[in-house]
Amino acid sequence: MPDLTEMVNEQMPLGATLGIRTSGTPDEVEATLDWAPELCTAAGVLHGGALMALADSAGGVCAFLNLPAGAHTATIESKTNFFGAVREGTVRARSRPLHRGRTTIVVETDLYDSSDRHVARTTQTQAILTP
Repeated sequence: MPDLTEMVNEQMPLGATLGIRTSGTPDEVEATLDWAPELCTAAGVLHGGALMALADSAGGVCAFLNLPAGAHTATIESKTNFFGAVREGTVRARSRPLHRGRTTIVVETDLYDSSDRHVARTTQTQAILTP
């Protein structure tokens, strides 16, 4: 998979701030986020907002890679289910398009911890914004 980290971090500075690394193709995007104490809530658990930022970033890149030339994307709906806490290691996101339409793209992103345990799933709808 081609490394997209530099391009993505230029377009999404939050990704650079969080240390998100991204690679992918239109059919699948992978992104990672390392556990860090400053990204945690109580008891050293990675904050749900950090996990959602990872999922939204990966899903946004997946949507972007599926856009027609000259178009942009924006998240218009996002839903996350959390299945487990992350207390260490690296979280890996895997995003895949579920629907590639004329006006929207729907992406599903699964998050896994360092033990490959499924910790969350996000489904989001991205608007296709044409010039």
